[in-house]
Parts: sequence; C-alpha cells; structure tokens
Amino acid sequence: MKAGLLLTGNGALMYLTSHPSHVDETLVGKFKSKGITKFIAYEVPVDEARRRYGGHFEAVVSDLKETDDLRILDYDGSRAFGMFSFKELGQPYIHE
Repeated sequence: MKAGLLLTGNGALMYLTSHPSHVDETLVGKFKSKGITKFIAYEVPVDEARRRYGGHFEAVVSDLKETDDLRILDYDGSRAFGMFSFKELGQPYIHE
C-alpha cells in the first residue's frame, strides 16, 4: 500500500492506493475522471499516515464500498495539508 498527498486547485487530499507507486498512469486517469487534471502529488510514509490518522485510517482501509486501488483518507484540505511537513514527503510528482 502507498499513501499520497494530492495538491489540486481545490485543495489537498490524502489518499491510499494498492498500486506499486503513489502515482502511475492508471491513477492519473482516475484523477482525470474526477476532474483533477493538474496536480502535485507527494508520497507519504504509509506507516506515519496510519499512526497519525489512527482509527480513521483503519476504517478507510476496511471500507468495502471503496475501490481497492484508490481510497481517499482525508477530504479536509487544511487538515491533509497540515498533517505532514514538506521535509517528511517524497519528491513531488507534477502533472499538467
């Protein structure tokens, strides 16, 4: 499992994916289908996301209504953006 912070024109999202990378062409296609065509994505250490989000992380992972390859961990942009410092994040992936 990978975790990512997605920065878009509408704010930030924290997401989880079962893909081998926090961003790949399939995920870019899923983002596009949701109207997200321009973004910056950072990989987030999944163990730290689990620790910081606690029970909410476990609830999102176990929610069978969500697809297995993309789950939104946090829709609250200000909380998602503030959860990690830039020093803790991986290299940015920029998509336009």
